[in-house]
Amino acid sequence: MLKNLRLERPIAFIDVETTGLNPSSDRIVELSILKIHPDSSEEYKSHRIKPGIPIPLSATAIHGITDADVESESMFHKYARSIRDFLEDCDISGFNVIRFDLPCLEAEFTRANVDFSRQGRYLVDSQVIFHKHEPRDLEAAYRKYCGGEMKNAHSAEEDAKVSAEVLDGQIETYVDLPRDVAGLSALCRRGAQDYVDTNGKFIWVEGEAVCNFGKKHSGQRLEDIALNDPDYLQWIARSDFSGEVKNIATKALDGEFPKRD
Repeated sequence: MLKNLRLERPIAFIDVETTGLNPSSDRIVELSILKIHPDSSEEYKSHRIKPGIPIPLSATAIHGITDADVESESMFHKYARSIRDFLEDCDISGFNVIRFDLPCLEAEFTRANVDFSRQGRYLVDSQVIFHKHEPRDLEAAYRKYCGGEMKNAHSAEEDAKVSAEVLDGQIETYVDLPRDVAGLSALCRRGAQDYVDTNGKFIWVEGEAVCNFGKKHSGQRLEDIALNDPDYLQWIARSDFSGEVKNIATKALDGEFPKRD
């Protein structure tokens, strides 16, 4: 499938369908992961998932999945460890994966008490690349870079497959794009290179994680907050922050702090 992207280790293309647009509070109802290895072999993992909360009609209108469709399915925690293991040693890609699909998945891992970290992985978001050239959606990206029409938009399996084809098509189209995952990841992070987490709640300052929000501890090192005010980190861990930020706070309480790649 990938004719132009050079791989040194597996890359996982992730797509989720959810109950809504808030990664912290909404739930995954369908997950698909396409893992492509350096030898071009492919593996799929797909699940319909019972979210544990009602699926709003507005969400069903987008992906077509109803409460009845997932009533007999297992909840995420039943799959959490196998999904984590499937993603081990993988870089991660997808369309809007950095700001949506991956945060949704991280929040589910947090709720399932399964440790998962994006550290040590390259993140490549084909939407970021697309928006740097032509701000549109996945269907338009597929039309432009792959010359076709999506047959089943908002099916997680179809979207994951199309995300892979779009990224490969982008590499073929734009001669200035890197051909390796590390270079593409650096491009996608440009402008947010000092963020520890996706939304910049913590930032890198001289190689250390520093709080970047609120009045109480903004500008303070995460290690100092953990030492002097652990209650603040406990508050973050139980409040309406992203799963990624909650995970940073929880690990800091255990004396484990982010390390810059």
